[in-house]
Amino acid sequence: MKEKNDDAIESRVRLAVAAALDKKAFDLDVLSVAELTSIADYFILASVGSERQAAAIADSVQESLREQMKVKPLLVEGATPGRWILLDYGDFIFHIFTEDCRRFYGLERLWGDAPNVTAEYSEEAAPANVRRTKTS
Repeated sequence: MKEKNDDAIESRVRLAVAAALDKKAFDLDVLSVAELTSIADYFILASVGSERQAAAIADSVQESLREQMKVKPLLVEGATPGRWILLDYGDFIFHIFTEDCRRFYGLERLWGDAPNVTAEYSEEAAPANVRRTKTS
């Protein structure tokens, strides 16, 4: 059942995705976890090539959401050293990983039952740096 502020949540997720893609995040996935957990409605997972890029993406996401939506994260974890930065906005959690860290923790495997809704949150039809739902 959709609540009244779902449009606001979706707008925030869309803005966060755009900010990350603008800073060249890749293998970006948006997982709908609302039916699986009470901690968030969405997990956004993004890979980066370096810790410096992770910090730039985290900064960009925070700045975009603060300036355009007037929201700040409830919690920021992992900014140092930056291999896995977590931005908790309450209704969604943005995970920014270096490639090796993302492979090691495998959140896609842990949340494998969550629908991958990436296509709904990217303005481009099929951007090269966004991975689509995997078929097994």
